[in-house]
Amino acid sequence: MPLSTHILDTALGRPAANVSLALSKLADGEWREMGRGETDPDGRCKTLLGDATLEAATYKIHFAVAEYYAAQKLTGLYPFIEIIFTVAQPSQHYHIPLLLTANGYTTYRGS
Repeated sequence: MPLSTHILDTALGRPAANVSLALSKLADGEWREMGRGETDPDGRCKTLLGDATLEAATYKIHFAVAEYYAAQKLTGLYPFIEIIFTVAQPSQHYHIPLLLTANGYTTYRGS
């Protein structure tokens, strides 16, 4: 599993389940979707790559958070969040976490 993500709702103090995600790769100046998924009850998604191989390239994960906010009966500032990152060493694991609130977010490279 070379790529994973995890969403924690820091305002509610729990994982963000059922958030739709899409992984895209930048190739020849255009984004090409590689896979889709949804966070599990623990807020994790480990299946975005599917059977594809992680390569040295620039990727983005599109997090469709508006539906998550609506399910929590919240109005979020950001209807979606895109995290763009560069894979320099595809042999390593890339974990891209998202810490989420209705009015902000942060990310970092996890382990």
